[in-house]
Amino acid sequence: MALIVQKYGGSSVADPERIKNVARRVARYRKQGHSVVVVVSALGDTTDDLIELAGKITDCPSKREMDMLLSTGEQISIALLAMALHELGCDAVSLTGPQVGILTDASHMRARIVEIDGRRVREELRRKRVVIVAGFQGMDAQRNITTLGRGGSDLTAVALAKALSADTCEIYTDVEGIYTTDPRIEPTAIKLERISYEEMLEMASAGAQVMQSRSIEVAGKYDIPIHVRSSFSDNEGTWIVKEDRSMEDVLIRGVSINKNEAKLTVRRVPNKPGVAARLFRRLADDGINVDVIIQNIGRSAATDISFTVPAGEADAAVRSLRGARKSIGFTDVSKDTNIAKVSVVGIGMRSHAGVAATMFEILAKKGINIEMISTSEIKISCVVARADGERSVRALHAGFNLTKRSHARR
Repeated sequence: MALIVQKYGGSSVADPERIKNVARRVARYRKQGHSVVVVVSALGDTTDDLIELAGKITDCPSKREMDMLLSTGEQISIALLAMALHELGCDAVSLTGPQVGILTDASHMRARIVEIDGRRVREELRRKRVVIVAGFQGMDAQRNITTLGRGGSDLTAVALAKALSADTCEIYTDVEGIYTTDPRIEPTAIKLERISYEEMLEMASAGAQVMQSRSIEVAGKYDIPIHVRSSFSDNEGTWIVKEDRSMEDVLIRGVSINKNEAKLTVRRVPNKPGVAARLFRRLADDGINVDVIIQNIGRSAATDISFTVPAGEADAAVRSLRGARKSIGFTDVSKDTNIAKVSVVGIGMRSHAGVAATMFEILAKKGINIEMISTSEIKISCVVARADGERSVRALHAGFNLTKRSHARR
């Protein structure tokens, strides 16, 4: 029999009936003789509700205290799921991240896992119990509770699969798998049977919300196959696996959109060596992630630099830079939240020319202006006006014939 790690997202445990549905699924696996470790997210919108609650207390909450607050959501989920399994006659025990021995660094609200001591989990499995683990959380060396960033339950599940040498890692969500694009935006989107770690990582970083990008990094590093599937059906989902030769025949695997970014423009930055380094070092030291960067050609003593950051970090980035305005020497920084980043992803780009030209032509025909461009070996991203975001996705999905490609069903 297999050792299976399953992760259930917030939508899968949003209310008592859904928790009971998850319990029935887990109990079936256990009755088949499998050892099961279940990672659970907070119920429904609990995390967002807790963030909103903190906002009613203070505009600048301590990150340590936010971790204390947000970690409570998963503790509710694991206890309720354990109770539901007990009602089915299935022995189960709920454990927090610290109880499992998930040790992280001290970066509150975006901690990285350092190691996992799996002894407690293995002990409970030997007792034939289902082990239910609170996702998204761990503990640093000073025994402070930490959280792993939004979507961190995915990372918990993948890391546990590695630490326990699990046979399978299943990620349950409210959709059937991974699609060529968000089916809520483009109903003709097709479910993929397989996708490579690299493609999934690029799609996740480009805005696809099926899985956290850091969890894909870990899975790819240790070659942990992941099965993404629906918690509301028994249908086969999408497997995230190591790249193989047949995948290179596919030019574009999917189209992603990220509406959760803001564009900042730093005006009249001194046009001399070392200034950009100081500017972005300031942001890095304040823990702010920067994505797309454009620097205008400097034809005088000053230039403008534009870049994107997560929308939730935009105000902090503006405050950080304005605090360094005199030392760096720029005039001001402005913020634009009415943007969206659309991306096309596919490992076939490595061996096919003209993808960027085709993408730009598709958007041009729809009258969509491109504000910024970013590329990697297998991804091209364009920043457009937020109002044009979903229209861009539909145009690119159709323009690259993703609804008609037989490869999408392989």
